[in-house]
Amino acid sequence: MKRWRSKLLLLGGVAALGLTIPAFSQESVPPPPPPEQSNVQLPLPQAAPPPQAQQAQPARPRPRPVGEPDNEIIDAAAADLEALLARIPPPIEVPEHARRPIEVVGPLGPENWGLGQGAFGNANGRFLSSLMRRLDAPLPSRWTSILLRRALLSRVPAPSYVHPVDWVAERAWLLLRMGEADAARMLVQSVDVDKFTPKMFSVAVQSALANADPAGLCPLVEPGRKTSDEPVWNLADAVCAAIEGNSSKAGTLIDQARRRGTARGADLLLAEKMIGAGMNSRRAVTVQWDEVDRLNSWRFGMAAATGAEIPERLLNSAGPQVRAWHARAPMVPIEQRIGSAQVAAALGVFSNASLVEMHSLIADGADVTEINQGVGGRLRVAYGARAMNARVEAIRDLWEEADNPTERYARHILTAVAASRIQPSEEAAGAAPELLASMLSAGMDRDAARWASVVNGMEGADQARAWALLAVAPPRPAVDATAAWFGRYRENDDSLGDYRSKLLFAALAGLDRLSASEQEGLARDMGIDLARENRWTRMLDAAVRARQPGTAALLAGIGMQTSDWRGVPPEHFYRIIRALRQVGLDYEARMIAAEAVGRT
Repeated sequence: MKRWRSKLLLLGGVAALGLTIPAFSQESVPPPPPPEQSNVQLPLPQAAPPPQAQQAQPARPRPRPVGEPDNEIIDAAAADLEALLARIPPPIEVPEHARRPIEVVGPLGPENWGLGQGAFGNANGRFLSSLMRRLDAPLPSRWTSILLRRALLSRVPAPSYVHPVDWVAERAWLLLRMGEADAARMLVQSVDVDKFTPKMFSVAVQSALANADPAGLCPLVEPGRKTSDEPVWNLADAVCAAIEGNSSKAGTLIDQARRRGTARGADLLLAEKMIGAGMNSRRAVTVQWDEVDRLNSWRFGMAAATGAEIPERLLNSAGPQVRAWHARAPMVPIEQRIGSAQVAAALGVFSNASLVEMHSLIADGADVTEINQGVGGRLRVAYGARAMNARVEAIRDLWEEADNPTERYARHILTAVAASRIQPSEEAAGAAPELLASMLSAGMDRDAARWASVVNGMEGADQARAWALLAVAPPRPAVDATAAWFGRYRENDDSLGDYRSKLLFAALAGLDRLSASEQEGLARDMGIDLARENRWTRMLDAAVRARQPGTAALLAGIGMQTSDWRGVPPEHFYRIIRALRQVGLDYEARMIAAEAVGRT
């Protein structure tokens, strides 16, 4: 049986997501190999990514035997053996016409926000796959992530020089690292298991665990064992036996794992807890987290599937992607998920509607006397109070409760629709910059444009910030986008090194909302070289010339590999905005520009 020890399924899976999460820790199985053994360069000494060493060769899917018996029958008379085999139903063969194609995979078409079959054009598959593996997700930009999700989910043909199933696996793997567990599962489930490559088996395991879906492991166990003999298969087999009601097999497999030392501590206890839940057992299994210093994919998946509370310290150390997975785990009580939901919203995984629904469900279960003090009660005031001042005040209260910039942006997303219902007026002008930022966090550019006349009559820093949002967000500038107005904004910029002004200038230039002479003069004045070239800019320009919006979106993500907006170079931002606009993604370019203005 072939092994790919440096490409372990659980031992190294999630860590390559860019998380500080090695799958089984040192207390369970041997530590992962050193990073130099991996084919993928990672920013931290983490475990290896999905298997590359044995990935299938392009256009040569490996045949898989169907219907071979698992056990050899011996010492039987020929007649008895024939009679026995006659009673075994033949394997179910799926007719070729009923098999799902692997050459063109993706749930999104042009009719539902997909980027079209030409999203990646004739780009080299190895090149695209390499970009996906090297992209350090999640990204600092919510709207760039939303665009990249659409590109990865688009119904597109497999490019040249990559196996079609590996192409789907690479897309799903990147989605997982972005926090998009549901989206990744959609891609994984688009391919029949008998077509899986080693890489797809690895990604499918991670997808099932990220979705807190142990049952999703069950179709993978038997074929997966033919690919590797990693410990995950025995534990998954035990869990699946319990789900199917086979308590004897489940117990035997767990005892074997304990005796052989392939799993110990929290990993084994969580498997036992899942087995007890699968068999509706009354036996209580208590997981002690005190000695657990890291979260891993198995621990997350099993804990979330059983509704076990994961300590905040482990969630906080795991990275924002895992917070996004946690936010949508259905077995975890909703009150425990609300903090993770805010992170998920800032990443682009959760929408305004999802956040509002979660807070509404919490309010439904709250005591009547406490509803008005909670977020749900204040949302009700923000939406429905007769007095506009009361609605604005409720919205402000929700913003001010945030403890950090990520939470504040999540509150902007939460209040987006309520903000759009505030009528533009001088009375509400003091809240205009954040009301506009709130609307634009959910893409409401036309609602924001209604505030143009109010903003023109404002003064000072509030006017400058509101002007900047209206200069980049609407389809056409709702305010005068000139160097003179930009100068007013710059005068009110208190950021280090005028960074906000530089980012706004990059956005205005990328959207072509300043004249050529204004662009040249301001760029020279601020020391920004808009013509700077490197390998990344040349690749982006090539994607524009080839009219490949999917490739442009992927390269936009490559140009934003930083944990914070302040790490995005203005020169990169200019190139990203210009490229997206040139490949027909004008709306997305404007929303990314508005996000940069609103969050920096």
